[in-house]
Parts: sequence; structure tokens; C-alpha cells
Amino acid sequence: MGRFVAGIRALALTLGAPGLFLVALLDSSVLSLPEVADLLVVWMVARNHGRVWLYVVSATAGSLIGCLAMYALGRKGGDALVRKRFSGPSVERTMATFQRYGVLAVLVPAILPPPAPFKIFVVLAGVAEISVAKFTTAVIVGRGSRYLVLGLLAVAYGDRALGYMEEHGVAASLIAVGLLAAGVVGYLIWTRVKRAPRT
Repeated sequence: MGRFVAGIRALALTLGAPGLFLVALLDSSVLSLPEVADLLVVWMVARNHGRVWLYVVSATAGSLIGCLAMYALGRKGGDALVRKRFSGPSVERTMATFQRYGVLAVLVPAILPPPAPFKIFVVLAGVAEISVAKFTTAVIVGRGSRYLVLGLLAVAYGDRALGYMEEHGVAASLIAVGLLAAGVVGYLIWTRVKRAPRT
């Protein structure tokens, strides 16, 4: 498996942005390539700062397409597929999370780095029949934020960004989650105030 992953990584580096798109798509759907897309974003941006947005968008788009495929599987295959693939207690806990938090149950895992689980949340979003628009928005914001942070770190620190993420990746992800959560809460308060009848 290590040789296979190394081959995919080498191919992606040769192809550039399309290769990054392909790796992110495969990792978010049929294969498990932990951290490969993250590493590729850092390597590619470190070698060409001017393409940071191209690489971030390519990785995000690939991840979105892969996630939509898994979402469709969950929506079509339903509960039986999920329970066959994942253990019972984790499914119950995750479904309870969806019922309580909705889209945030996809957004937060999309930001967190490996080994935090993500695919089960994607499949269960389909099972829970979260709207495609909300699901798509959550993946774009979550994955886009993660890849953008990696890209900006690569611009600032080059290959040293990998070491930084290994040491501070969880903390950086939690800060990003906190900022997003604060933004969501602020938006909800703003819309509620705006809808409130004026006296």
C-alpha cells in the first residue's frame, strides 16, 4: 500500500493541479490516502507561491466531488449500508450529532486533520438527507479553509509548514473551527435581530 500511495503522490506532483484534484477526489471517496492531499498542497505551494489559489481550489473541488459521491451512496444505500460498513455505537452517536447540529456535523470534521474521521459523517449526511446545497456549502467551507491555511503556511514557511502542522495542526484546526462557529453564531444572531418586529 505504501508503494501505491507513493506512486499516486509522484503522479500528482507530475500532473500539478489536476493531479492534486484527482488525489483529493480519491481520498474523499473510494480510497483512503490520509494526509496525501495536505502534503501535496504544501509541496506544490512551497515551490510555486503564485499558484496557491489554483492548488487550494483544485484540492477543494476534488474533495467536494469525492464527498458528493459518498453522500449519494449514503442517500441511496441508506441506513443498511452505513451499519454494514461502520460499527453500531459510532453510527448511533453520529446520527445523534446530525440530529442535534445538522450541517456543523459535516463542517467541523471537514476541517480537522487526520486521523479525525470524516467519511462516516459524509455518508451519514446522505442518510440523514441533509440538503445537497447545505452539504456542498459545508464541504467547501470546511475543506477550503483547511487547504487555504495549509497553502498560506506553505507561502510563509515553505516545506517547514509540514513540521508546523504536525506540531500544531490540531490546535490550528480547533482555532479555525472556533472562528467558523463564532461566524455562524454571529450570522444567526444577526438574522434573528433583522427578522424581529420593530417597535
